[in-house]
Amino acid sequence: MHAEYQYLDLLKELLDKGVEQTDAGTGVKTYSLFGRQMRFDLSQDFPLLTTKKVYWKGVLYELAWFLGGMTNIKYLVDNKVHIWDDYPYRIYREKMLDGKLPELSKDEFIEKIASDDSFAKEHGELPKVYGEMWRKWPTKTDRTVDQVQWIVDTLRRDKSAHNCIVNSWNPEYLYEMALPEEACRFPICHNMYQVSANGGKLSLQLYQRSADIFLGVPFNIASYALLTIILAQVTGLKPGEFIHTFGDVHYYGDHVDAIKEQLKREPKAFPTVKLDPGVKEIDDFKPEHVTLENYESEKTIKASLSPTGGLVDKKWKDFVQKNKNT
Repeated sequence: MHAEYQYLDLLKELLDKGVEQTDAGTGVKTYSLFGRQMRFDLSQDFPLLTTKKVYWKGVLYELAWFLGGMTNIKYLVDNKVHIWDDYPYRIYREKMLDGKLPELSKDEFIEKIASDDSFAKEHGELPKVYGEMWRKWPTKTDRTVDQVQWIVDTLRRDKSAHNCIVNSWNPEYLYEMALPEEACRFPICHNMYQVSANGGKLSLQLYQRSADIFLGVPFNIASYALLTIILAQVTGLKPGEFIHTFGDVHYYGDHVDAIKEQLKREPKAFPTVKLDPGVKEIDDFKPEHVTLENYESEKTIKASLSPTGGLVDKKWKDFVQKNKNT
C-alpha cells in the first residue's frame, strides 16, 4: 500500500473519532487524538505528500534556518518564506496593545523586517526556538551546546550509540515554568528527535507533542525526512526510516471542508530527492544543495493558520478578545 495512506487514514480517523478541545488562549476549537505513529522508508522514495501540493521551498528554507542555529525571521522573510511571520508579530502586537510600540499591520511589520535591519534585529527575534535549542542550547554558564553536531560526532565514532537525541523542550523557558520575562512566546511542538545507525542506515524518530494534521504535519514529514537524509550523508550512512510519533494530533474546526476535499484524492508516486555530495558537514548545508525530482501532486488546498498555544495569561486573553477581527 502507498505510504501516504498512513496520513490519509489518520485524517479520516480524526474526522470520525477526534475529541473536541478548546485552545485556552484563543478559544479556537480543535479535534484531537492522542498517540499515533507513521513510518516512511527513505531508501525507496521521499515522503512529500501528493494529495495536495506541499510548500517545498518553505521546507528547505525553514530547515536551513534551524540547522543554521538562527532565531530571527529576517532570513526567511528575505527569502520570501513567510511561515513564521505570525509569531514575532504576535509579540509586537502585545506591546502595541500596551502603547509601547507604534501601530503596524502585519504586512507593514513584515515590510519593516525586510527593509530595516535594526528593526528586524529588535523585533524579528524568536529566542529559544528550534535553531537555538538545536545548535546553541543555553547552559548555566556562557557555554552553549551544539546538540546536532554532537550526534553527528557520536555516530561517526560509535554506530551503536543509543543516546543520539536532540531536544528542544527546555522547561526553564516554557509556559508558567519560565520567569515571565523569559517565557518563549512560541509553543515548541516537534520537541525531540532521536537517530539510530542500526544496520548501516540512519533512521530518525521524531516525537511531536502537538501536531496540526492538515497544515503542519505534511510539512513536518518532509522536513524531518530531509533532515534524516542530511544526517545520513554527513555520518557516512545510508538513509533508513523516518518515524513520526505523535502526542496530541488534531485538526482545526475550520479545516473540515479542506480535509474532506483531500480525502477524495488518490496518492501519486512519491518523488525522490538528491543531496549534493559536497555536503560533508551540517554547516555545509544550503537549500540549493537539494534537488527534488519527479514531484507530481494534486493542487494546493488552502486553510487558515491559527497561531495558538504558547504561554497563556490574562494579558494575552484580553489581547485576543480585543483583536478578534483585526
